[in-house]
Amino acid sequence: MALVVSDGAKAVLREECGIDPSTLAAKATRSFDDHDLAAPIASGSVPTRGMAIVPASMNTVAKIALGLGDSLLLRAAQVHLKERRPLVIVPRETPISAVHLRHLATLAELGVVVLPASPPYYTHPTSVQDQTDYLAGKVLDQLGVAHTLYKGWKGGSV
Repeated sequence: MALVVSDGAKAVLREECGIDPSTLAAKATRSFDDHDLAAPIASGSVPTRGMAIVPASMNTVAKIALGLGDSLLLRAAQVHLKERRPLVIVPRETPISAVHLRHLATLAELGVVVLPASPPYYTHPTSVQDQTDYLAGKVLDQLGVAHTLYKGWKGGSV
């Protein structure tokens, strides 16, 4: 797994999660600086299974929808679009404005999976970790990666 953490994401990790970005980078197979536009994942000739941007700010969403690629994260997203590889976006903001919806719709029309971080209730979560595992599992589902992070809907009578 390759990891790119934008400057904004570094600030969010520190402020909201109390996580040093280097701790997260240590869990990745490879980690790249967001300013390194020559990194391998900036090229379509480097195969990937897919890409997920979690969370995706509306600034990032807008730039991807408009075809901008002035950072490694954005360039890699553009590569996934042009190569028609899976791209999953987990929007960060709420509420979502009409402008945000337009950009998200543009991405959806291009084949991007827009996966809001909506909490599941049918799984009967008892902790934030349960909800986090569910979201991570849903992202992995979209990328075709097997996991045991949550149990899917079993159905039943309504």
